[in-house]
Amino acid sequence: MSDFTQHMATFDKGWVWLVGAGPGDPGLLTLHAWHAMQQADVIVYDALVDERILNLKNDHCLLEYAGKRGGKPSPKQRDISLRLVELANEGKRVLRLKGGDPFIFGRGGEEALTLVEHNIPFRIVPGISAGIGGLAYAGIPATHRDTNQAVTFLTGHDATGLVPDSIDWNAVAKASPVIVMYMATKHIELITQRLMDAGRNKSTPLAFVVDATTKSQNVLETTLGNAAADYKASDLKPPAIVVVGDVVRLRSGLDWLGALSGRILEVDPLGTRKQQDAG
Repeated sequence: MSDFTQHMATFDKGWVWLVGAGPGDPGLLTLHAWHAMQQADVIVYDALVDERILNLKNDHCLLEYAGKRGGKPSPKQRDISLRLVELANEGKRVLRLKGGDPFIFGRGGEEALTLVEHNIPFRIVPGISAGIGGLAYAGIPATHRDTNQAVTFLTGHDATGLVPDSIDWNAVAKASPVIVMYMATKHIELITQRLMDAGRNKSTPLAFVVDATTKSQNVLETTLGNAAADYKASDLKPPAIVVVGDVVRLRSGLDWLGALSGRILEVDPLGTRKQQDAG
């Protein structure tokens, strides 16, 4: 490892690195992210960063919490961005550690533009987004050639906390066979209704993946029409990824974590062999 890391980037003083921590499992942290943690003077981290990842920091590094959770007191985004500037101006190596990928609904772009505004040098280290990694741990592929050649990623609320009016729900419902939604559980009843009003069949498979890639991961499989009621009746709490589309059906054949616990997987969950034989 030491031979490999000596060729990786040096984390200079006065720099800010915007780093994706992945969806939760420390094993999904990138080598660049781990290497940054070995050099950082301070880590400004989000609420969804796993504690096991924070424990990988070097001994002299300080931790500073800047988490934002719905319904709870949270620092303002502008204050977080300016704090990064302040720490960098003090000559510190500042690691901004964000769950998932910093540029996928993580406000990394906003923070980076603030750094540009204040002439702070920065580096971007991508991470595995929960909308891909979380689904994979649930046994749900974001794409499969027998179900979809396109996938849409969207957020369930905007800066005001409401369902985004900027999303063309009619277009999404009609054009995207698979929809992956972040931060959508709070407004799941309204969102699913909009998709059905736009013509999406109420029997379309839907799944909630909660605490993705962690030991407490839980998956609720349901349908578009029953999603709101089933989620309300469950004891599940965010963070969660919501996926809509026929790829959810593949979980009966691809739930590799379930297989480790003894689940018998289906060989042909989509029935494609029957379709081919019939043809």
